[in-house]
Amino acid sequence: MIHRCIHLAVAATVLISAQPASAMVGGGSAPSPTVARAVVTIVGSHGNSCTGTLIARDVVLTAAHCIAPGTTTKIVDYKSQPPRLLDIRRTAAHPQFDMQSLLAHRATADVALLQLASPLAAQPAALGGALMPITAGMRLTVVGMGVAIAGDGRSGGVARAASLTVTGRPGTLQIRLVDPSTNNTRAGLGACTGDSGAPAFLDSSGGAVIAGVVSWSTGANNASGCGGLTGVTPLALYRDWILKTARSWGAGI
Repeated sequence: MIHRCIHLAVAATVLISAQPASAMVGGGSAPSPTVARAVVTIVGSHGNSCTGTLIARDVVLTAAHCIAPGTTTKIVDYKSQPPRLLDIRRTAAHPQFDMQSLLAHRATADVALLQLASPLAAQPAALGGALMPITAGMRLTVVGMGVAIAGDGRSGGVARAASLTVTGRPGTLQIRLVDPSTNNTRAGLGACTGDSGAPAFLDSSGGAVIAGVVSWSTGANNASGCGGLTGVTPLALYRDWILKTARSWGAGI
């Protein structure tokens, strides 16, 4: 498999000072206001940037590779003017996550949680069920806070959505998404720098639910870059751990 872990190279100081344009490389559309309020930017003291989603008013779901040991992690509150950094009380990466597996392009439990020091006044997003089938041809909507132009940190910082199609033979460990208008033959919509940990939503009878989180991306034709494939870690296998951990922190989910 020709998978590439999304590089996290946008400095927190750049994100705070940026004038947000759009996110999701290729130019995404604005998600619903409810979803936009639930999606946040995560920054680390080593200059990394990720996306996360409120699943409780004080609990954020993201990718495990976004939680680097020895790094101070914050949430960027873009709703304040000027934007401010919000403190994190604690973090937890799934115990089965293995960074070496991720770097070797193998599927792993790339899922993590962060607890905010103070809750946010936003409606949390709902998790999908444990038995959620994902099949080729299905549409998932990825909502990220990352860059719209690869390499340009100032093009990120606002929620943008991309409706992508499940491709290949997705299994229980990994989902691959592609822009249906380009089919990975040329650059199209897809996750990029800052979109790691972004939610992938699946429409259900009760509304949109989180089916997975973004782990990696490629350029067109599986080259290095963005706008080709978007790799998603499905939550079905890890839902019990997410709920158990969040509830042990006092979250009512």
